[in-house]
Amino acid sequence: MKKNVRALAAKCCFAVVDKGRSLADELPNIQEHVDGKDKALLQEICYGVLRYLPELESYTRQLIEKPLTGKQRVAHFLILVGIYQLKYMRIPDHAAVAETVNGAKPLKQFHLKNLINGVLRNFQRQQLSIPATQPDAIKYNHPSWFIKKLQMGYPNTWQEILSANMEKPPMWLRVNQKRTTVDEYQSRLLDNNIKIKHLDHFSKAICLTAPIDVNKLPGFFDGDVSIQDGAAQQAAALLAVKPDEHVLDCCAAPGGKTCHILEISPNNIDVTAIDIDQTRLDRVEENLQRLSLRATTVAGDASKSDWWNGKLFDRILLDAPCSGTGVIRRHPDIKWLRKAPDIENLVKLQKQILKNVWSLLKPGGTLLYATCSILPEENKEQIQNFIATNEDAKLIPLAQTKQDIGWQILPNEQAMDGFYYAKLEKNNNT
Repeated sequence: MKKNVRALAAKCCFAVVDKGRSLADELPNIQEHVDGKDKALLQEICYGVLRYLPELESYTRQLIEKPLTGKQRVAHFLILVGIYQLKYMRIPDHAAVAETVNGAKPLKQFHLKNLINGVLRNFQRQQLSIPATQPDAIKYNHPSWFIKKLQMGYPNTWQEILSANMEKPPMWLRVNQKRTTVDEYQSRLLDNNIKIKHLDHFSKAICLTAPIDVNKLPGFFDGDVSIQDGAAQQAAALLAVKPDEHVLDCCAAPGGKTCHILEISPNNIDVTAIDIDQTRLDRVEENLQRLSLRATTVAGDASKSDWWNGKLFDRILLDAPCSGTGVIRRHPDIKWLRKAPDIENLVKLQKQILKNVWSLLKPGGTLLYATCSILPEENKEQIQNFIATNEDAKLIPLAQTKQDIGWQILPNEQAMDGFYYAKLEKNNNT
């Protein structure tokens, strides 16, 4: 029997918002129940509801007398699913309403069928819009604490950042330069009528005009190409590994940067990839295998050294645990899973890891600090404090930025995700 996509979407959004589960974990499990075009439809609805959650909640409050709670709570998310379709999707209104109402039965909310139908019909008739007097959280579809942080950190551009977060992200490709050249792969794309929007000349990252199914990418299953945002592809290029070097990729999962380092570096380098989570480390090994690359993978806590074999590293990539606030357009659930107190805890953890892995770096060695955050306390301020308290740490200026402390990429800047990089050298004379 065919599954109701709207019911599955409601279950997924309920699990993320009310149960605190990751969309990246929850959605693939739910997508297993559908096939073909329904997978894409399910994804579109789930991502859309999470992008526009405060706005959809506001409409629902205007249309329903008594909030749905307890066992009826999943029906609340079914209503959000319905309103999102009516407001933002091209599905004919009658089909959107009918299929959403039908979703009440598999959710065991059949007794609320008339209520759900009434709410959606009222929305359809009234075509509600958000009044200008609404709080910023509803107006911009972001949590209040995050908006306030952006207003402090980016007083002149915070609205542009929020707007960029609401856009659908582009698809970036990373060519495996151990197997083919970037020029040759671009030709293969064009031969397959896959259009290229942009090539980042520093990292050689390719941005497509429109996302496509990975099955249509020439050589994907042979390991010729991977999917990775243009901002994340800057890491391996900035690290600039040289022959015979011993390299650490710290907090490496799922392994995109590990693989990229190996793809563009000399064959005789030695790479160790560590991550605290063995399940996530399995993903690193899967990616290495698909691309026919070799690295040593170690399950270990980067804030400690009990996993370390005692050999100092020439170069370290520290892709630090962070708020993920630079990749909200790609992972809209971050807005609702991340809470204000998390930031202070993350800053402490970053500081601890940075201090520990610095001790594993050779004198004269290079450490590249990276986050997918746009919050200054995780980035510029973190590095500023580290340099101030470590006399052997020297900041290496980056050509991509005029900033004093590292390179902050903002969401949708050159079509990339929000990312931060700072390159440090360990002085020989201390």
